[in-house]
Amino acid sequence: MTVSNSEHDRVERAKLSLDGLSVGDGFGQRFFFPWIGESAGRNHLPDPPWYYTDDTEMAMAIIQVLQRSGTINQQDLAATFAARFSADPGRGYGGGARNLLIALAADADWESESQSLFGGSGSFGNGAAMRVAPLGAWFADDVDKTIEEASRSAAVTHSHIEGQVGAIAVALASGWAFRWTQSGRVEPVKTMLPWIADRLADSLVSRSIRRAAEIPFDTWAFDAANELGCGHQVSAQDTVPFCLWMAAAHLTDYCDAMWTTARVGGDSDTTCAIIGGIVALSVGPAGIPDEWRSHREPLKW
Repeated sequence: MTVSNSEHDRVERAKLSLDGLSVGDGFGQRFFFPWIGESAGRNHLPDPPWYYTDDTEMAMAIIQVLQRSGTINQQDLAATFAARFSADPGRGYGGGARNLLIALAADADWESESQSLFGGSGSFGNGAAMRVAPLGAWFADDVDKTIEEASRSAAVTHSHIEGQVGAIAVALASGWAFRWTQSGRVEPVKTMLPWIADRLADSLVSRSIRRAAEIPFDTWAFDAANELGCGHQVSAQDTVPFCLWMAAAHLTDYCDAMWTTARVGGDSDTTCAIIGGIVALSVGPAGIPDEWRSHREPLKW
């Protein structure tokens, strides 16, 4: 099938993914508070407002850069990340990210700063993956471009291969989800994870995605999380494979995807954000309930 590459349609796709990501982010964040998670249930949503975190902040920065340039201008992305952080630093940024963004706000070179993190190994955290689903939506018409641009977006903060492969995997998943629905949902969903893994560099992330592809979708989600991880280590390899498995297993039901992911736990704002950004592209705007959208705090562009 042919996917539109018009700027209007790319923006619409990216903002649909952002809706799924940001609502998921705010929803998942509420489950960090045990008393809220324990009282919530399918017929009783967590009380609003659902505050979004750095996942959403950085996803909005990516969209802003794409709207300005149509591509990931890395210098612009670094500056936009830093500006949004400086304007609202209390969004749950991790220690490494905070130090990096403070340096970038002081006009440090993004490339050298990114490469110097964690003793020079660079970051393999899940931060590049958590924000990238809208980029995959933007470039859903071009798989090769998706890989290139996702890698460029990740490198600004994550120079380690695992962090970059994690971002590429999520971007590919979001594009796959959009094309799957647009083409009539004919292709078996079980082909999604192997298709993604085949396009990734050999890495812990790609190998774990291949393991995830072997787990039946009717497996209890807690068992899948025990096998793959669910973000407790806040690493790409501990987060992305589970998120792709969850997204594939719940690709036609946004709410079920969010409830199941939040109940599993782990880094629940980020797992819900990643999965939400992917599944939104399958279910469309109507698949994200208006009540959920109204519970999420308004996005601050």
